[in-house]
Amino acid sequence: MSKDRKDIKLVIKRQANPQSNPYNEEFLIPYFPKMNVVAALMEIQKNPVNAKGEVTTPVAWECNCLEEVCGACTMVINGQARQACSALVDRLTQPIHLAPLSKFPLVQDLVVNRQVMFDNLRKVKAWIEIDGTHDMGPGPRVSPQVQEQAYALSKCMTCGCCMESCPNVNSKSKFMGPAPIAQVDLMNSHPTGALQRERRLEALMNEGGIADCGNAQNCIKVCPKEVPLTRSIARLNRATMLYGIKAWLNK
Repeated sequence: MSKDRKDIKLVIKRQANPQSNPYNEEFLIPYFPKMNVVAALMEIQKNPVNAKGEVTTPVAWECNCLEEVCGACTMVINGQARQACSALVDRLTQPIHLAPLSKFPLVQDLVVNRQVMFDNLRKVKAWIEIDGTHDMGPGPRVSPQVQEQAYALSKCMTCGCCMESCPNVNSKSKFMGPAPIAQVDLMNSHPTGALQRERRLEALMNEGGIADCGNAQNCIKVCPKEVPLTRSIARLNRATMLYGIKAWLNK
């Protein structure tokens, strides 16, 4: 190692599979300007040698878009859930500690299975049904105010940061988390999506739905896209309450 070479130190929580014991492994990576955590992990992939000089297995991790859009590279960096692609080394305290998200089943090292988030989106029917409507002419006009609100909600990339920070998302709870709730708000705001509004509200009123939110408001603090999660939760709290009262009166 050259005396003039500047290194960064990574401490990575590793685990070969869900059944094995976790352990921390340290790495010294050559520094270059403007590098992010993804670049550091790629250096390990090219040369999987730890700080002790021992040859080891490459660290397992995920990435895709490299521009904070897909959410695949989300991990816990220095104790905070965030994307590795937008985490610049120059702005991180060293040693840099990397760990997998703790609210999802572990696959290997920094890779987790976020399938539960997509399952929850299916539960709340977070899509707009348009089958058979392609030949009915232009859709309804949407006001600029609704478009502005919808755009903020549409930036969700299902990264899992809000799930990781939420105390109500844990092994003893079936709470679906803030992300799918906000997507209900998005779909119900669309004139065509509103046709399925009641079905989505009913899904939110089931086990693990909006009533399990403890209003900790951690989600809004960690969301990398600044999605107005708490605002959506408040709107849907009112909507589900009114819908429940209406359903009770119509019995």
